[in-house]
Amino acid sequence: MTYEIFWLALLGFVVLLLFFTFHVLRQYERGVVFFLGTFYSVKGPGLIIVVPFFQQMVRVDTRTMVYDVPSQDVISRDNVSVKVSAVLYFRVSDPEPAICKVEDFFEATSQLAQTTLRSILGQHELDEMLANRDQLNTGIQNLLDEQTEPWGIKVINVEIKHVDLAESMVRAIAKQAEAERERRAKVIHATGELEASERLLEAANVLAQNPQALQLRYMQTLTEVARDRSTIIPFPVPIDLIDSLRGVAAADPDQDSD
Repeated sequence: MTYEIFWLALLGFVVLLLFFTFHVLRQYERGVVFFLGTFYSVKGPGLIIVVPFFQQMVRVDTRTMVYDVPSQDVISRDNVSVKVSAVLYFRVSDPEPAICKVEDFFEATSQLAQTTLRSILGQHELDEMLANRDQLNTGIQNLLDEQTEPWGIKVINVEIKHVDLAESMVRAIAKQAEAERERRAKVIHATGELEASERLLEAANVLAQNPQALQLRYMQTLTEVARDRSTIIPFPVPIDLIDSLRGVAAADPDQDSD
């Protein structure tokens, strides 16, 4: 009975030893191995062997991680208080410094993202936050990537999700947009008036150089007014037109014979 217990205990010890000796790491996992507390190597993926009691292993996930940056209170360069939220995409590019140089790389990266978001956006005006998000995203990403590189962290992308304004500021922006639309409408109207006056000046010059064209234009205007038979509008007959008609009548020999 004593021997059976011994063998069962020995078998359990061997199984437990094998369990702590052989490890299977997935494709996206790496193992940071320490030998007596000192960094030894990075292993994986696949089957790896860790010597129990002498070596210890820490698993590291190298897949892209997503961190939802909570809403941050930001004061823009033009002294406007807004709440900005963003999303951060990053991954572990080097497992050794991610474990050895920082206590918790996920927490450290998330806290750094919050402070960097406030710092970068505080250097820009509100209009830039609303209109130039791509440039701000790139600036935040580059700064974060530079600061997290010693930790073995690669910042892949940063996206600003929401820029929440106070209700009074929303009304002010709406008034500003309306004033801008009115200004553009006035400019367009003034431009149209200028172009029309230039065309009228060109037409007046052409008519001044050709009296016959002026008379034809006068007759055309009479024809257009005559279509409305409900109103009688007296029109003076230009002396030039009468003189022209007299000249035509005097030059017509058939009319004289009649």
